[in-house]
Amino acid sequence: MVVAQAQDVNVLLKEADNLEKQLKENAALDKYKQVALVDPGNVTALVKCAELNASIGSRQTDKNSRNLNYLTCADYARKAIAADSNSADANYAMAMAAGKMTEVETDKRKITDYVRQCKVYADKALQLNPNHAKANYTEGKWHLEMLDLSWFKKAAIKAFYGGLPKPDIDTAISYMEKCRSLDMYLVANYMDLAKAYKFKNQPTKQLEVLNKLVKLPNRTENDAAIKEEGKKMLAEAQ
Repeated sequence: MVVAQAQDVNVLLKEADNLEKQLKENAALDKYKQVALVDPGNVTALVKCAELNASIGSRQTDKNSRNLNYLTCADYARKAIAADSNSADANYAMAMAAGKMTEVETDKRKITDYVRQCKVYADKALQLNPNHAKANYTEGKWHLEMLDLSWFKKAAIKAFYGGLPKPDIDTAISYMEKCRSLDMYLVANYMDLAKAYKFKNQPTKQLEVLNKLVKLPNRTENDAAIKEEGKKMLAEAQ
């Protein structure tokens, strides 16, 4: 019975992976959710459920729908970390989910806690696996976004935590360049890396990244829109 269940899980994971490659994220999510029901401690499925809810949520035009996707993303990330707190993937998922929650949360204290969680869990993921591409991207994105935080978020962080580690543009670039070396097709990383080079006023490097970005294949349903944004940035930068 256990062997049969393991075989069922492997079949579902393969089907889900194939659907992701076909850019059918909702259908892939349904498969991963089935795995999570059959095998509640399956970190791979839980992390994928978190990632896909985040991805689908980012495309929602209705605020309530987006909030629901992000809350569900965070719930699956918590389940992943509960299943294995020493999994680099689970810690990355927690960092990623916390980052998404900062986009929709309005309570100052909660925003601050999510900003802190994003850094703490990204750090832990990289301690466990320094070559985790998405954790490197998440860490770099944290530094970039902290440099460009709204006054509201900065004030909240200062009030409740006495500040966090000082963000640094060179650190942001370093992490995202490492991500690029580990995963040369992560479209979102190229976009934020281009923004980081723009922030640092390095147009040559910004153009190099953008020229590569617009030629990348689409590996998620969000990639086409990100590449369109990249084309606009490229036209403005040239």
